[in-house]
Amino acid sequence: MHVPDGFINAPVSAVTGVIAAGAVAVSLRGARRELDERTAPLAGLVAAFIFSVQMLNFPVAAGTSGHLLGGALAAILVGPYTGVLCVSVVLLMQGILFADGGLTALGVNITDMAIVTTVVAYAVFRGLVKVLPRRRSSVTAASFVAALLSVPCAALAFTAMYALGGTTDVPLGKVLTAMVGVHVLIGIGEAAITALTVGAVIAVRPDLVYGARGLTAPLKLRVGGELVDAPAAAPVAARSPRKVSNRKVWGIGLVTALVLAGFVSFYASSSPDGLEKVAHDKGIDTQTKPHHTEDSPLAGYGVKDISDARISGGLAGLIGVGTTIVVGSGVFWAVRRRRTETAAGPHAEAV
Repeated sequence: MHVPDGFINAPVSAVTGVIAAGAVAVSLRGARRELDERTAPLAGLVAAFIFSVQMLNFPVAAGTSGHLLGGALAAILVGPYTGVLCVSVVLLMQGILFADGGLTALGVNITDMAIVTTVVAYAVFRGLVKVLPRRRSSVTAASFVAALLSVPCAALAFTAMYALGGTTDVPLGKVLTAMVGVHVLIGIGEAAITALTVGAVIAVRPDLVYGARGLTAPLKLRVGGELVDAPAAAPVAARSPRKVSNRKVWGIGLVTALVLAGFVSFYASSSPDGLEKVAHDKGIDTQTKPHHTEDSPLAGYGVKDISDARISGGLAGLIGVGTTIVVGSGVFWAVRRRRTETAAGPHAEAV
């Protein structure tokens, strides 16, 4: 769903740019409350993981593919404010380094792929975990539904922006039907990836999953040979069956992202993704403009002057993961440091 330059006119692109900038500013402040010594290192890794999985287009219909958007996954793992920042970092890296998503359309893409998906997914997720039984499987199930719904909602958001500022004269009903239809299918893949990832993390370190915080499970006491609910409750996240160090979780996540981007991505579907397919079939792409960084050495997710497609694509993926984790970790480290300085207060002294 990376919107290129030329799909949406300049006024609407400018407005979405302002919305995106405001949302990022709010998220930078909100992320201070979400990031702590456990989750700050994880946030950069989440951004890199989303980048790597977005390289894995999967087939969803004849001649059409889809890929992870990542808003739901980021929001549930590290929080909604931090989630907006994670996806925004990914979109920025993709637009600048890989010519994926227009630079003048960056506001459109952040609004659609970072803000809409994160807000919708986290709202649905929080609503579900309040009514579902308080156990880890409920978190995974809620993740699946939240991710599933976030993708067609992003398709609706794009359709709304196209209605306001589309540069081609295509009937809105056709755009809406085609976009929502294909992205419901893509949403199933998004939901599966999100649920599997959240389930994997929560199985070994539930305390690292932001969406699992505050969940409680009733303690049982044996009274007269029968199990009854105890008056107190213990956090689900505190009762992990096995403890895995933060460093090990981070290392496994990084290796996974590198393998996915550097090797598995070669086997991804080459079919156009949902937006590309709809744009081509309906004529939305007739006003597409050349990308500002189309001459980038990494444009098109390949390294310039390397003829072997497997090596070129794999190396580009590794560079992308490395750059994203460095930039993302730098952003989240700065946010975390700002939180620490604010908590210490202006009169704090070093000891």
